[in-house]
Amino acid sequence: MSAATPNTFSRRSFIKASTLAGGGILIGFNLFTACKKEVVPPIDISKLNFNDFNAFIKIADNGMVTIFSPNPEIGQGVKTSMPMIIAEELEVPWKHVYVEQAPLDAKNYTRQVAGGSQSIRQGWDALRQTGATTRQMLVNAAAAKWGVDASECSASQGIITNAKGEKLGYGEVVKEAASMEIPEGVTLKEPKDYKIIGKGIVNVDIDNIITGKPLFGLDFKTEGMQYASVLRPPAFGQKLISFDDSKARNIEGVKDIVRFGDKVAVLATNTWAAMKGKKALDAEWNAEEPLESSKDHDKILTDLLDGDQFETLRTDGDINKAFTDADEIVKRTYESPFLPHNCMEPMNFFAHVSDEKVELVGPIQTPEGTARYVAKLLERKEEEVHLEMTRMGGGFGRRLYGDFVVEAAEISNVTRKPVKVVYSREDDMTAGIYRPSIKYRIKAALKNGKITAYHLKEASINSNMYGLIPNFFPAGAIANYQVDVAKFDSKISTGAWRAPYTNFLAFAEQTFFDELAQKLEIDTIQLRLDLLENAKGTSDERIQYSPERMQNTIKLVIDKSGWHQPKQGVYKGFSAYYSHNTHVAEVAEVQLEDGLPVVKKVYCAVDCGIVINKLGALNQIEGGVIDGIGHAMYGDLSFKDGVPEADNYDSYRLIRMQEAPEVEAFFVENDLAPTGLGEPALPPAGAAIANAFYAATGERYYKQPFVNSIKNKKVLG
Repeated sequence: MSAATPNTFSRRSFIKASTLAGGGILIGFNLFTACKKEVVPPIDISKLNFNDFNAFIKIADNGMVTIFSPNPEIGQGVKTSMPMIIAEELEVPWKHVYVEQAPLDAKNYTRQVAGGSQSIRQGWDALRQTGATTRQMLVNAAAAKWGVDASECSASQGIITNAKGEKLGYGEVVKEAASMEIPEGVTLKEPKDYKIIGKGIVNVDIDNIITGKPLFGLDFKTEGMQYASVLRPPAFGQKLISFDDSKARNIEGVKDIVRFGDKVAVLATNTWAAMKGKKALDAEWNAEEPLESSKDHDKILTDLLDGDQFETLRTDGDINKAFTDADEIVKRTYESPFLPHNCMEPMNFFAHVSDEKVELVGPIQTPEGTARYVAKLLERKEEEVHLEMTRMGGGFGRRLYGDFVVEAAEISNVTRKPVKVVYSREDDMTAGIYRPSIKYRIKAALKNGKITAYHLKEASINSNMYGLIPNFFPAGAIANYQVDVAKFDSKISTGAWRAPYTNFLAFAEQTFFDELAQKLEIDTIQLRLDLLENAKGTSDERIQYSPERMQNTIKLVIDKSGWHQPKQGVYKGFSAYYSHNTHVAEVAEVQLEDGLPVVKKVYCAVDCGIVINKLGALNQIEGGVIDGIGHAMYGDLSFKDGVPEADNYDSYRLIRMQEAPEVEAFFVENDLAPTGLGEPALPPAGAAIANAFYAATGERYYKQPFVNSIKNKKVLG
């Protein structure tokens, strides 16, 4: 494994390290600082004598530390934040830390997954224990060297000090410490003593990212590797009958063409030849049954909502009686389209299957499950499958599914050549795993100025909401409460899309509550706070959210946004939502330009417990808010006869840079264990801007994307 780039970076100077062909390390430094006498040349870590403490930590004899980050880096920053947790408890200066991406290692690591905003939450305790245990081993080694009790010694910033004031650096005792017995019951630091956690630490890969160094799956290449472009069924529900590859084989660079299942792979010396060869294939397809279209799905989902074939996920009280006794019943239906993931880096993966092993390299959110599936498919032992993770150019749930990894493994298994499958943008959009199209119908009973019943029905393509979601707000806040789900089994592949289900449900729920507040003539914020106050009185252990934490989060964003202070020409919208263990509240500010509402700013308050990396946390919040706004405004993918009607960015609308609003984020400060940030800021965004649009125009939105409902469908921005 090559040496990692040091993680320290500033605008004025930075260290650069790259691997030479011969295996050495080329070290250089910025010309702005090269002439300064105080500049110390960077350390060539390939020449240091490292001692392994565990699968996470290596310490060199000069005190430099390499920390391996176990989870896939999808852009959420875990390659920086997870090592920060270890370094904090290890008591080592961050400038002495190098970070490496760990390979798949099911024996030494647990949950090597990027999904559900769970990496930090699930790794928090284990990572702290790892750092603290290693620190104690170093202290014990120093104590032994001095002939004193370890309780008389302390560690700080990579230096161990005894009662006499004598000092030893970690590098001076690392050899002895690495062979010592692993201590139990080590003491973890108190949050008030943190020196690294809570600071804003620059992404450890930032230098390589901005200078174009090889980090991503598309960058990976090896000697003798061939590129594969795969012809897949053009419509969901079709099967391959036959194909003619005579034209494709005449294209320069094409080396081989193989069929596997209902797919055909063209192997070539470069991606252009492989993709050109794929286009030259003549294939015949058939469909066993009529192909699906979005207009059919629209009716199917409506019929499901109107029917009685539901699964009840949660029921409290007696909703039927509450609706019978109601002074008024409010019922609304909300609709969402399919959405592709559209990662900037299209799907790709490398595979080399030999008699000895199966080598896999590339961007994947679920390395362990994918490797296990490949082993089963190829009838190999799991220990024969070696998977290394690259950085990912986006995932958003798409790379939870290893279909592209399996393709590479299948092709290499047939050809016994090192093969890299690379999707074109059209492949990525038309052979995707999509956010399912969903409709929600929400009905509320109002009596004596109160919400007495709440009934949510979901109709979805292929799959329904997770079992936990019915236990989110307003569960526990309304006595008579029920959640029912129904689904249609489709040939179109669907799956997780950033903040699954909640990405649309939050819009439906939070705009519905705005309407209820208007009906009840209650301040929209006060309605939420009152409902949360009701939830405080429940002893129901199924409730997933914290009413108190959500109230505090709401109060913070109201204070910071100046919600109660009117601004000339500014219209505001509010939304609050709990998902992925994190509480978020947002206020959107909208102005009218040429009669059209334009989002100018979003205030976002978050309770995610202890913030590990302040800079990374802000980046995730800003990205989540903008992503949520963009897809609520513009995201729309429809199908006709089983084929997506958009296959590239010329036909699929994304938010543009000039349309991105300013985002100002705030954190509820506490010492509670950290939760996730990759997804929670996205769900409330659509509702916040929809409620602001209503304030500006008097028009409610019930269907995404909003641009289809806005006057003349003009582009906003």
